[in-house]
Amino acid sequence: MSVQTEPQEAAAPKANGRLPLAVYLLAFSLFAMGSAEFLLAGVLPDIADDLDISLSSAGALISAFAIGVVIGGPPLAVLTLRWPRRTTLVISQAVFAAGVAVGLLTDDFTVLLVTRFLIGLAYAGFWAVAAVTAISLVTPDRTARASGVVVSGLSIAMVAGGPAGAFLSHFTGWQGGFWAVVALTVLSAIATIVAVPATKAAQEPSVKRELQTMRQPQLWVVYAATLLSTAAYMISYNYLAAFLTDVTGVDSVWVPAILVLFGIGAFIGLSIGGRIADGRPHHALLIGAGGILVCSVLLALLADYAVAVVPLVLLLGIAGFVLNPAVYGRVFTVASGAPTLAGATAVSMFQLGISVVPVLAGVALGAGAGLTSIPWLGAGLAVLTIPVVLVERTMARNRAARGAGPAGGAASGHANANVTTNAQAVTDN
Repeated sequence: MSVQTEPQEAAAPKANGRLPLAVYLLAFSLFAMGSAEFLLAGVLPDIADDLDISLSSAGALISAFAIGVVIGGPPLAVLTLRWPRRTTLVISQAVFAAGVAVGLLTDDFTVLLVTRFLIGLAYAGFWAVAAVTAISLVTPDRTARASGVVVSGLSIAMVAGGPAGAFLSHFTGWQGGFWAVVALTVLSAIATIVAVPATKAAQEPSVKRELQTMRQPQLWVVYAATLLSTAAYMISYNYLAAFLTDVTGVDSVWVPAILVLFGIGAFIGLSIGGRIADGRPHHALLIGAGGILVCSVLLALLADYAVAVVPLVLLLGIAGFVLNPAVYGRVFTVASGAPTLAGATAVSMFQLGISVVPVLAGVALGAGAGLTSIPWLGAGLAVLTIPVVLVERTMARNRAARGAGPAGGAASGHANANVTTNAQAVTDN
């Protein structure tokens, strides 16, 4: 029996207007929750000392969160499919805030580990539903831009939320930054209740239709592009501090400022990519992958020259995030008839791309390769991304030529009008 009681999709704004306030509130919510992911690395030694455990054991807290995000999104998308979207968002935020709080009130490492896994689940569930909600609030020609704005909350969390939380924790103990995350998440939940319109799908939710949509090969090609492209730029970002100090010779006092440059680039990239991706998604994907490739190669070749490396960090942020709106735009176009499970899986692939970075880098560094091997790995991943994008573009063109519409698979006949019209972009280049 359905519990879907909310009204039909809220009326989308005019194409030439600003994005709705609700889209930016969803981005703020993702910033609040995402800060917990990037804050942990900055306080890990303090946690290890406080709980009297090894640093490697404390590192399992990072893995627990990542595993929760990777495996949790799709099942939660199915379980909450018939729930009103706003209800799902608020429950996810409440579970997240409660999980973080419980972890802060315990001195048991096992309990803390479990809470990290649970908040990873809640985070994945929120992210997926937030993206679907955002595109339901805009006209079809701005779905990629709206999803890009939501994802921008994550980039701000990466370069501002995490470092700011770590800075606060320096004065308050490691728990201080996380209590700030709890407060911001509660605040964003209240804002969601007050300011995010009640929306639902244009047709009755169907688990069968969602699963049928997931059987489309084209969708999994988009997921492959998501994983590869994310890993391509994140591998350089994650090891940037060590790269700057040990290879480039930058004084450590300048490292935070240079990392902020990456975040500024990410914000610029999302802004540019959101505008390109709505009309030319494959252009955005290829420009982004090509930009990551060029920046990564130049980082490796010019590693000794700070005057070159510093602007390349900014450009890498731009290139990496130019393609993010297009990735989500393609997912919601291909899975237009049943986007919830597809969107949740996209989140999992994004997180998986981040999670494989330590493994790839660890293999290279463990084999004796220097830190300059890291951007070369990023370049290799970017090279692999390009043919994947070209394959997906060919599949989109072939589907359009057959008159099958926006690649909605078995569910294409039930497509949401707020998403399917965006399929005009499948023959963009």
